[in-house]
Amino acid sequence: MKIKRKVEIAVISDVHLGTYGCHAKQLLTYLNSIQPKKLILNGDIIDIWQFSKRYFPKSHLRVIKKIMDMSADGVEIIYVTGNHDEMLRKFSDMTIGNISIVDKAVLELDGKKAWIFHGDVFDVSIQNAKWLAKLGGYGYDLLILLNRLSNWLLEKLGKEKYSLSKKIKNSVKRAVKYISDFEQVASDLAIENGYDYVICGHIHQPKMVIKENKYGKTMYLNSGDWIENFTALEYQFKRWKVYSYNNDKLSPFYADEDIKDMEVKDLIAAITIVDQHAKH
Repeated sequence: MKIKRKVEIAVISDVHLGTYGCHAKQLLTYLNSIQPKKLILNGDIIDIWQFSKRYFPKSHLRVIKKIMDMSADGVEIIYVTGNHDEMLRKFSDMTIGNISIVDKAVLELDGKKAWIFHGDVFDVSIQNAKWLAKLGGYGYDLLILLNRLSNWLLEKLGKEKYSLSKKIKNSVKRAVKYISDFEQVASDLAIENGYDYVICGHIHQPKMVIKENKYGKTMYLNSGDWIENFTALEYQFKRWKVYSYNNDKLSPFYADEDIKDMEVKDLIAAITIVDQHAKH
């Protein structure tokens, strides 16, 4: 009998299921090793942007089936939308069984407040984020609207949506500056709004650091990704930590036996059945 680690909250982001860069087997191994009360999927879990009918392997379906099974077993799943799965933003604030879809989430954790969002709204302009921070609670919602508007305009003009990775890939110096600005703006917004923790994804950089400015301080956390870093965030015993798959030895947890040998058609059928049960 494999003993799973109990954690209060696990946060994963930037899985990019449906792309060649996704490491679904490692993620499945990790999910099989934990028993969380809450699982937060902080954006870009399924990559709808780069989705191809030709490429959605069995291991990727297994991850979806595992998440569905966790929800059926009573784990609260909070799906925070990102830019690569932004089509789900049409369903924001919808709940099906134990699964809820949101653009952002605020959790009360042992007397402290955690603010969770993917972070792609900073892509349009870090400068916009800075002045919107001064509007307090309205800042993030306005950033979401600005982001949608700019992407809609780009689409109408026949241009590609803003891609963070393409923008910063050409210059290491620019990438370092962007990441630093991203962390600072997210932290400044959190301090402005009185949040003790701010939890992001999007930039694929796992991090846990205390950020301060003249108005106060907050803990900035980033869950990293399952493309290069294989990281997650975990909350247990009133503390956060960055979990690193590469530093863990999880071979006994390779995969749940019941889904390891399932055929693709059976996996799809099982996901559909869980989904139908959730709706009733």
